[in-house]
Amino acid sequence: MPVKCCFYRSSSSEAMAWSENMDTLLANQAGLEAFRTFLKSEFSEENVEFWLACEDFKKTENEEKIASKAKTIYSEFIEADAPKEINIDFSTKDLISKNIAEPTLKCFDEAQKLIYSLMAKDSFPRFLKSEIYKKLVTSQQVGNHKKWLPFL
Repeated sequence: MPVKCCFYRSSSSEAMAWSENMDTLLANQAGLEAFRTFLKSEFSEENVEFWLACEDFKKTENEEKIASKAKTIYSEFIEADAPKEINIDFSTKDLISKNIAEPTLKCFDEAQKLIYSLMAKDSFPRFLKSEIYKKLVTSQQVGNHKKWLPFL
């Protein structure tokens, strides 16, 4: 089944800069969308979705929202048979399970670090070799500064 994606608007130098490191990629909206498209094509988008959910969670200020968001993240990504269950070790999962009743803004930090590391060591290098990334960089290099839509 083809993956449909949103339009990207980026310059060649911007797209090429994504290859420098994963932080550069994740900080750029078009880069993030390209990476998400790639992860969807590999059926592993839960990793970046979890990472983004944690980034959003850490900005939460209201105590009630902290508890609510923590439970949502837990049920969506952490608990056994969660719809987007991430692959983390038992001890990290167990620690989160024990702390979810009274969550803090740091309750997912260890899992987020593990997932970031997994993406940086595994998914990110594959993304840089992927057709999605190559087509984006190539289309920008040949002077096509229009929107780009993969997999029509």
